[in-house]
Amino acid sequence: MGLAEGVTRIVLPAGHPAGHGSLQLDLTVDAGVIVAADPIIGSVHRGVEKLFEVRDYRQILALANRHDWLAGFAGELGVALVVEEALGMRVPERATWLRMVLAELSRLHSHLVFLGSAPHPEDPRRPIADTRPLVDALTTLLDDFSGTRMHPMVTAIGGLRMDTPAGWEDAARHTLAWVRESVPAHLSPFDETVVTQRHTGLGVLSPAAAAGFGASGPVGRASGLTLDARVVEPYLGYAACPPRVVTDTIGDARARWAVIRGEIAATLDLLDACLAGLDRLGPGPVNMRLPKVVRVPEGEWYAVTETPLGASGVFLVSRGAKTPARLALRTPSWGNVSALAAMLPGTPAGAIGDVVASVPFVMGDVDK
Repeated sequence: MGLAEGVTRIVLPAGHPAGHGSLQLDLTVDAGVIVAADPIIGSVHRGVEKLFEVRDYRQILALANRHDWLAGFAGELGVALVVEEALGMRVPERATWLRMVLAELSRLHSHLVFLGSAPHPEDPRRPIADTRPLVDALTTLLDDFSGTRMHPMVTAIGGLRMDTPAGWEDAARHTLAWVRESVPAHLSPFDETVVTQRHTGLGVLSPAAAAGFGASGPVGRASGLTLDARVVEPYLGYAACPPRVVTDTIGDARARWAVIRGEIAATLDLLDACLAGLDRLGPGPVNMRLPKVVRVPEGEWYAVTETPLGASGVFLVSRGAKTPARLALRTPSWGNVSALAAMLPGTPAGAIGDVVASVPFVMGDVDK
């Protein structure tokens, strides 16, 4: 990538799942090396937090799944959990375990999309690995449950809108077994010498910088931060079925890809355990009867979930009405994108795309 010396603004390199020009980077270049970087955001801002304030508690779930379009269920889940906490609701156990299955399927789907977006060092026009068959299989599985490929809208206050279709759990086991068997072959290109050499030492993010920028998820854990909300503050059934937390300490592009790959294996194991838990439970209700108008008592509540991109917080302020007085989101992409300011200095201009592609984020999750 040829960049003029001095201050240069570029759009996000193609290939990233958010690579549609909505992120720009202000870069200072000296002798072909980045010496300063400033992410410029805000191009897709939709004001969702204000929209929450004029929607009732059922309607806000339809907005909550749209900021991270690779894992829509994760957005629904966080909002539902904070409202249920405010209402003191105990969700049916089958719904709890099904929510875990859907959350981990979303994690697997998101990670495979990101792995399939990394540009190959020898030809940036093609990805390092072709994960499309795996992504398509998971998309079909989620579609068979919800009837939609991007915005599930299956979460309800008090559980889920519906139970699994007939045969879906067996189909999930079959699909996950095939994904587990296929992953090594599809991801083996990441082990090629030309790939590992390209990413080693590139875009290093120190533990202190990761914590300072609020980076989380695979980005934070690749820099040695071990935080995972599923373990630190367990929700759903994660206390009984904890995930294996994958970390690294180097904090470079290679480490970030390695952590995502490790989380795929850990997620497959966790999904097997969750489906086994559903088997032990057997049939049962997946939602609760609600009054015609849901009102949350006055107060403030905060809930954190571990989405595929990292720690996602939901802050609810209620004045006792049928709509929130305030519903604010702490989205993981904000911290991950902000951390590019620490990762990019020292990067050769021609490797900007490699660094950006190693950072999991979705621009709708930044701008909300």
